[in-house]
Amino acid sequence: MTLNTLPRRAMLRAASLPFVGALALGLQACSPQEEKPVAGSVKPADAYDLLAKDGKGFVAGLVMSNNTVYVMFDPQCPHCGHLWEQSQPLLKKVKFVWMPVSFINAKSAPQGAALLTAANPVEAMNTHEASILAGTGGTSASSSIPDDIAAAIKKNTDMFNAMGVESVPYIVAKNATTGQVVTNAGAMETAALAQFLGLN
Repeated sequence: MTLNTLPRRAMLRAASLPFVGALALGLQACSPQEEKPVAGSVKPADAYDLLAKDGKGFVAGLVMSNNTVYVMFDPQCPHCGHLWEQSQPLLKKVKFVWMPVSFINAKSAPQGAALLTAANPVEAMNTHEASILAGTGGTSASSSIPDDIAAAIKKNTDMFNAMGVESVPYIVAKNATTGQVVTNAGAMETAALAQFLGLN
């Protein structure tokens, strides 16, 4: 089933809840802590090309695949951890590019930087998300971020805002069956994600 998002203020209240409790409440996405005007200047059809050109992330899955799935995530979002977990069975079929954004709290950018610069980002993400889902805050990360990485995370976040997106995880992909650009805000179970991506 597809997990839907709730209004931004409801998501804010969920951000500090343990993951299991948040799922029990039916919350499947994390939103910025404060209301911001939704710009929405980037149309969904243009978002795919924009992320391919200007986004910064790390690859998980079939590296040589022409079918790329972009996932914008905040490292402090437990729902992003859930999507990471549910995407694992699909890694032999598509290439996921995980792009960190920063809005939940002060740990978001340093953890995003640590993931982007890790020797093995997939292994680092596995460890990080296991900690997030366990409610222990994620992996430790230095608050000293290289300028180029800080700029890349800021650019990812600016693109996220320009798309008018209100919560993470945010998926931008081309459906493998139809070729159409598809977007989704919120986590999904594996079967729903496969169907959404046209992999069935």
